Amino acid sequence: MFTYERHHRILQILEKNPSVRVSDLSSSLGVSEATIRRDLDRLHEIGQIRRIHGGAVLVMKPTPEAPVLQRSSDHSEAKRRIGKLAASLVADGDTIFIGSGSTAQEVARSLMGRQDLTVITNALTVINTLSQEDGISLVVTGGLLRPSELSFIGHLTEQALRELRPQKVIMGIRAVSLDKGLTNDYLPEVSTDRVIIHSAPEVILVADHSKFGQVSTALVAPIATVKTLVTDSALDDAILSRLRELIGNVLIA
Repeated sequence: MFTYERHHRILQILEKNPSVRVSDLSSSLGVSEATIRRDLDRLHEIGQIRRIHGGAVLVMKPTPEAPVLQRSSDHSEAKRRIGKLAASLVADGDTIFIGSGSTAQEVARSLMGRQDLTVITNALTVINTLSQEDGISLVVTGGLLRPSELSFIGHLTEQALRELRPQKVIMGIRAVSLDKGLTNDYLPEVSTDRVIIHSAPEVILVADHSKFGQVSTALVAPIATVKTLVTDSALDDAILSRLRELIGNVLIA
């Protein structure tokens, strides 16, 4: 059996079982355990599986993302709590960036009524939320509109961001993996996300529990890029424990 055939069979087996052991794969495929370990290591490297002690589990791929307005009703209470807690990290006088997405919008809602803030954004949802707030100066990046996300992306957005100096970036992300970092499945947005992350010294990631343990198409940034994570109490304890090792500040809403 060729290597690519073994890899295909291993993935087929994992699609039917939550986890597999090296010894069982060795027996099923008729090759040595050393060969299976090399196969699993390679599949782990390319993000198809996650290695565990003595075997492997399949990496879950996120389902296609619904438009931002539709996602607002998903895990809405958790997102509201996350938004409120993340907003408490913003001090009067701060200049911050708030990204697109339903959870980031909840941060914007929690900032309503605040004074002496400058908010930079590429999200129409944030613009609509904060446009009438007298105490908030709103800076809009412009760029190419992504209709499903109601956000601006592309080189015009990135050029504007390179001219701005927020103190904090508050953003959501498509998928978060302990091994593979922050990933996104919409490739034109990945470049913009990278510029956003590097525009400020502090990155605050807002993500409910459903975003974790998944890997999307393209890397946005390693997980260590995040200074503060704000998530909800439904996150798996094992993932939470590991996140506390990787990120300096993990807050549970």
